[in-house]
Amino acid sequence: SFLHPTRTLAMPKVAIVNTSATQLGSHPTGLWLEECAAPYYKFKEAGFEVVLASTAGGPVPIDAGSLGEGFFTEHGKKFMHDPEAMGGMSHSVKVGDLDLSTMDALFMSGGHGTCVDFVDNGALKAAIEKMYADNKVVAAVCHGPNCLAQCKKPDGSALVAGGPCTGFSNTEEEAVKLTGAVPWLIEDKFKELGGLYEKGDDWTCKVTVAGKLICGQNPQSSEAAADAVVAALK
Repeated sequence: SFLHPTRTLAMPKVAIVNTSATQLGSHPTGLWLEECAAPYYKFKEAGFEVVLASTAGGPVPIDAGSLGEGFFTEHGKKFMHDPEAMGGMSHSVKVGDLDLSTMDALFMSGGHGTCVDFVDNGALKAAIEKMYADNKVVAAVCHGPNCLAQCKKPDGSALVAGGPCTGFSNTEEEAVKLTGAVPWLIEDKFKELGGLYEKGDDWTCKVTVAGKLICGQNPQSSEAAADAVVAALK
């Protein structure tokens, strides 16, 4: 902390990075709301400062499916009625404009929009690699881990290589009938990159922690993934 004397009393600062993509092929999509809303409130409850970011900046599109019966969670409903949260969501910070020197963690939410704008994104790759190299927390949930596939550790190896990792599973992708639409299956991609991919049963909570790299499998893992970030920053 001697490097940041002005921040010794400051609470941790986390950026939640969301998709800006509205379409995956012919499939209308965007952010899966729970994966931003649950972490948002978990971080707020921990006393963290939270910045809402996205790949393009500005308004973040929300996948209508995530507002449907059975998917629209209490966190999601609270978020949609929260002026501060919705203000941040409507005027999100472009990921390339984030001041990473002030950030303690990046948390990448999911939704099938990430299959478009997280997969080959230089600004997001640079931000993640910088945070990881600085021994700060990098977390991603559901389809958010799409962004990790392009990232490398300082030694040049794949970011997910050699450690436990997770993300939306092959069987979950089959269940939502988008196997043919996604650029790759996260489960297959992480195994190919040398990651020790782990999964729970479909739609059950599963979180992996590999040092400062934290992954959640699906929407049901959003809260636990955020809890792991909070624990890592305590």
